[in-house]
Amino acid sequence: MTVCTALKTKLLIILFAVCTLQATAWDWWPLPMAEPDTCHEMLLYTGELSALSSSGKTAPTWMQANRNGEVSSLPHSGNLSLGIVKPATRPNRWFDYDGAVVLSGRVSGMQSGDPRHIEGTGFFRALYAHTRLYIIDITVGIQPQVFGTGDPELSSGGLLFSANAHPIPRISVGIDRWTAFPGLFGYLEIKCGLTHGWLADNYPDVRRTLLHHKYIGGRVGGKLPVNISYEFHHAAQWGGYSDLYGDLGNDWTAFRSTLLVKSGGTMRNDQINAQGNHIGYQQMAIDVKGKGWKVSAYWQIIQEDGPIRFIGFGMNNKDGLWGVSASQSIWPFVQGVTYEFLNTTDQSGPFHDRDGCVYGGRDSYYQNSIYRQGWTYFGRVIGSPLLSPDDSRIMAHHIGLKGDIYGFRYKALCTYSDHYGTYSAPLKSHNTSWLVEVKKTVPQAWGLEFGIALAGDHGNLYGNQFGGMVTVRKQGIIKSW
Repeated sequence: MTVCTALKTKLLIILFAVCTLQATAWDWWPLPMAEPDTCHEMLLYTGELSALSSSGKTAPTWMQANRNGEVSSLPHSGNLSLGIVKPATRPNRWFDYDGAVVLSGRVSGMQSGDPRHIEGTGFFRALYAHTRLYIIDITVGIQPQVFGTGDPELSSGGLLFSANAHPIPRISVGIDRWTAFPGLFGYLEIKCGLTHGWLADNYPDVRRTLLHHKYIGGRVGGKLPVNISYEFHHAAQWGGYSDLYGDLGNDWTAFRSTLLVKSGGTMRNDQINAQGNHIGYQQMAIDVKGKGWKVSAYWQIIQEDGPIRFIGFGMNNKDGLWGVSASQSIWPFVQGVTYEFLNTTDQSGPFHDRDGCVYGGRDSYYQNSIYRQGWTYFGRVIGSPLLSPDDSRIMAHHIGLKGDIYGFRYKALCTYSDHYGTYSAPLKSHNTSWLVEVKKTVPQAWGLEFGIALAGDHGNLYGNQFGGMVTVRKQGIIKSW
């Protein structure tokens, strides 16, 4: 046998072994599609009626925050929403799809019964279509989504994206869920995505602003009891038309500059630095899991200035969101608990430049001199609701708890925060926010779900205020097949 013949034989043996690995216990590319598909499609209807009243100048923090912009910040409001939902039901099939049309109407006011302070509005809670082709996800429309770690129901909110603002109209393409990398037997998983969105709130100074977002992440561990993950996100506000500066760059050249974080546009500042308002975001998490339980520890950090450094090595590494989240399904009374510590007081130091030296400080999270609305949408912060463009230096402790006591599903949140304003406009204030919410489905009452929530703020940031909200919700199947 010649050397060439021997080499070809070995290559054929290796190729045959790789091709047959999937049929063995060592699955070289484990995907959900390898599991049996036993689910059925369905079309649902949903309706919800809610009413809120509080004693302060605004609704209590946790009564309105992290609810996708659905609850008014005014102290008195009522909502009615109706919709049709087609959920994704077949995660193990090579093709799945979902979508929703949910319309809400809201009436809100400052003082109960005073017609001079009453306003009404309507908006889509959801209006989207999503499809998954094998491992690729494509989404078009207005869909609530949250990027971050921990339990989104108990978290204070991610630093880049949270559930605080209205969902942003977008087109997204990517791998949304953790997916095994080929050839590594599931021990390395990845996800990634690219989004183009429209910030349709038309802020008075800048109209028709655009959103760019891309991310990539990796997770190691697979079915092992310990998983470690890392994600990097890049988001930017760009384009639009300013009353002061005119066209801010809305063509393909401007998009490419935003995508690659390069200089461009029509503004002198964008031509020197980079086109648009850019935010870099990193998160790292360690998950420890067993049968019926999971504990996650995570760290999130954002950067307003370049160059981007690996998490923990930047100038502002004293800032960030540190959290621990635990969940279990063995004992229903306490199903999840979360603790988070948030610090954004450093911001790379108090000086950006001084005496001719550039220090790179005063990061002023969520602020921008051109996009003066900052990192907001319809007046609500897109990231953590504890921060705002005018109050971005804070230190906070947050805890959340949830469970089910004989069919009464509850959630409790409590946050203490010290607020220092910004370096250019310092202040000193504090606030304690809390919420207790209970929901129960009553089969005897046509399957309605009833909910009641009590919340309050105490301190000199918002003053002392207390409020309550009641909700009635109904969901059912229109058709299944």
